[in-house]
Amino acid sequence: MRRAADHLADCLAALGADRMFCVPGESYLALLDALYGRKRIDLVVCRHEGGAGMMAVADAKLTGRPGLLAVSRGPGATNASIAIHLAQQDAVPLMVLVGQVARHERGRGAFQEVDYSQAFREMTKGVWEVQHAAQMTETLSRAWKLALSGTPGPVVIALPEDMLGDPVQADPVLPPAIPLCGPGAREIESAAEMLASAERPLIIAGGGLEGAEGRAALKALAEAQGIPVALTFKHQEIFDNGSSLYAGHLGFKIPGSLVKTLSEADLILALGTRLGDVPTQGYRLPRAPGPDQPLIHVWPDPAMIGKVFRTDLGLPCDPAAFCRALAGAGPAVPAARAEWRARAHGAMRQIADYTPQDFADGLDFGAVVQELARQAPRDSIVVTDSGNFSGWVHLAWPWDGTQKAIGAVGGAMGLGVPGAVAASLRHPEKTVLGFVGDGGALMTGNELATAMSKGARPKIIVSDNRTYGTIRLHQERDYPDRVSGTDLVNPDFAAWAAAFGVKSWHLSKGGDIAGIVGEFLGHEGPALLSVASSAEAISAYTTISALHERTRRAQSAGVRKG
Repeated sequence: MRRAADHLADCLAALGADRMFCVPGESYLALLDALYGRKRIDLVVCRHEGGAGMMAVADAKLTGRPGLLAVSRGPGATNASIAIHLAQQDAVPLMVLVGQVARHERGRGAFQEVDYSQAFREMTKGVWEVQHAAQMTETLSRAWKLALSGTPGPVVIALPEDMLGDPVQADPVLPPAIPLCGPGAREIESAAEMLASAERPLIIAGGGLEGAEGRAALKALAEAQGIPVALTFKHQEIFDNGSSLYAGHLGFKIPGSLVKTLSEADLILALGTRLGDVPTQGYRLPRAPGPDQPLIHVWPDPAMIGKVFRTDLGLPCDPAAFCRALAGAGPAVPAARAEWRARAHGAMRQIADYTPQDFADGLDFGAVVQELARQAPRDSIVVTDSGNFSGWVHLAWPWDGTQKAIGAVGGAMGLGVPGAVAASLRHPEKTVLGFVGDGGALMTGNELATAMSKGARPKIIVSDNRTYGTIRLHQERDYPDRVSGTDLVNPDFAAWAAAFGVKSWHLSKGGDIAGIVGEFLGHEGPALLSVASSAEAISAYTTISALHERTRRAQSAGVRKG
């Protein structure tokens, strides 16, 4: 008979898993042994469980299958919690295999023992501990299906180390069918009736339309009905930003003028999004709990519909199927809709055009992003870490609805480097650009070692402005000139990358941006570009000086009013 560990490896391959990210641990040595010599599952050994988890999340975003992560008990599992939380926030399917203490040690407070059902209950769709090898097939099938069904998300399976050595006789699990409902004719008729009376409808589209089929269906509906499309945070790539129907990216800290214009919509179609606080701009678009306009909400999981917002028509179905059906059954387009889409697009254009400025304390990072956008291949995969620096990428990149992008909807820092490594492994034929701040770079940048060990060729761009920029922005706004806890002392990032064997460049004020960017992009292997960025240019939409001036005006107005 085979060991449970061998059966587990067979089942994972049968489910479609072809890559596993891990940090090794003695608690699951049997599984590592079972993978020895196997070619169907590529083992990517990482330097920290946080980085390994970020890679698994990024890989899932690229494949649509559950990312596979294996970690050891105790600290290994808790280090992976950032990826588990990110997968939950981002609706990303993720399967986490955790080595557990032996069964006879459970409940005794053994070395590194953790009850994972308690530790991860709030962040996962399900947690199991396989006490008997015979339960392996059933548990894996259930977990895989749950990770992909409804609202995709993370699942955790704890594997007692002694159980992995037990004999088992069973066939590998077959990939389970994932239920996917389509909209009924009556629901499409109701949606068409609501749309017929709307002169100013607005589509808010999210990651549920990420695939090629979803993108095509969204485009078909928007064009057939002349509906402006606003895209949710970190999903700007799913619709052509050059289209006259593009109405903006609903990310963090966008100017209020765009939100004000889009709020004039007389019907909102929320498609492929759970309508969290960021895309709704603090639950204002639509307004919670009672929207100012009728709301049609389409998301595969019925538990998400009507949870926060009063919903006039909720459809727990495939968003792409809904778009296709409504595009084919939609009513005649009111003439007044032309003026509305021009106004929505115009409001977006007012904030989208960025002109780099000269700052005394460093380069305008937007100028570097614009040059990268001009020179990089159009099919480049773009990975953005969390931080204000990503605002310039959202503004400047020529998103045409075909590119792949990976970002952390959940806001966790540290995705940039490991995400770019994972994308380069998955698509070695493409240019993979990883944008990261100086904060995130030193959280998970050690995964450059993983890139070198696996032959990955990511190109990393570090915005080095010597501060935690997002937090600094809030600090300068709320407590002007009282900088506390946000300054950073950084290494020479170019020298740091070179220590890994990564070809690196440094770009500072007065440097040849076009020339250095060209050299950086033209390098065949992994590369890093360190940019000495301005902290004064705290975001793509404002400066520290402007924040101070705004605060002074508000304080002055308050004094006069008093």
